Amino acid sequence: MSDMTMEQRLALNHYDVDTEPHILLKTDVCQECDVRPCLYVCPAECFKFKEGKMSFSYEGCLECGSCHISCDREAVEWSYPRAGFGISYEYG
Repeated sequence: MSDMTMEQRLALNHYDVDTEPHILLKTDVCQECDVRPCLYVCPAECFKFKEGKMSFSYEGCLECGSCHISCDREAVEWSYPRAGFGISYEYG
């Protein structure tokens, strides 16, 4: 078993980031949400809640779909990235 931390393992991954986001967040719907499960289920911490506003950064997404499944308000429009874009996993 490797002694690498999760952050070190994630740093080995390669991203081909598209200019077109594969996940869209309906921030107006998020304003009405008190629980905000997306903040807790995203392993890459792509969701942030600062100064009363929710934001999402798709560039570091691991494409696991946890945010889409956890949001019962359907504020997350989720799809896979276009062909040739997204994450390439490397394990070290």
